[in-house]
Amino acid sequence: MSIAIGMVEFTSIARGIYAADQMLKVSEVEIITASSVCPGKYIVIVRGDIASVEDSVGVGGRLAEEFLVDSIIIPNVSPLVFPAITGATMPDEIQALGIIESFSLATMVIAADAILKAADLQPLELRLGNGLGGKSFFTFTGDVSAVETGIETGKDIAKEKGLLVNAEVIASPSDRLLSSLF
Repeated sequence: MSIAIGMVEFTSIARGIYAADQMLKVSEVEIITASSVCPGKYIVIVRGDIASVEDSVGVGGRLAEEFLVDSIIIPNVSPLVFPAITGATMPDEIQALGIIESFSLATMVIAADAILKAADLQPLELRLGNGLGGKSFFTFTGDVSAVETGIETGKDIAKEKGLLVNAEVIASPSDRLLSSLF
């Protein structure tokens, strides 16, 4: 069974919480996160089989009404996306460091999935809106060539949507930098 991820982003926290409840009641999905994010928005991210995620996100989008910012569904999502969202990743070794930043939370989830599928990479953190004024960023590691491939993949997605802020590759990050990041 392939796993899908779905996300609905709201401009209203109250409507987001209400819709999250209904999204869980309509189908067998698991909440990855449901929380307020800057600047005063609310996101719900669920995972499950493709049909369940489609049903859940469909209900969330319909209930959002005028409070809908965006919604996405990624079928066959990379399993590495989940720990990155919850911040539960720390590889044994950090080689090169890739950082990509977007104005959109949904775009960054799509880009992170594509980046992780593009090369042999390990996620570090997928930060969605908190403390970022509504922006998002994704950090990941691998050898320099893999990180460069990941960055180009992510940039193409974010540029296509007109939502890329910046992207950088650090070939050999300082240990002192890394300790301040994680």
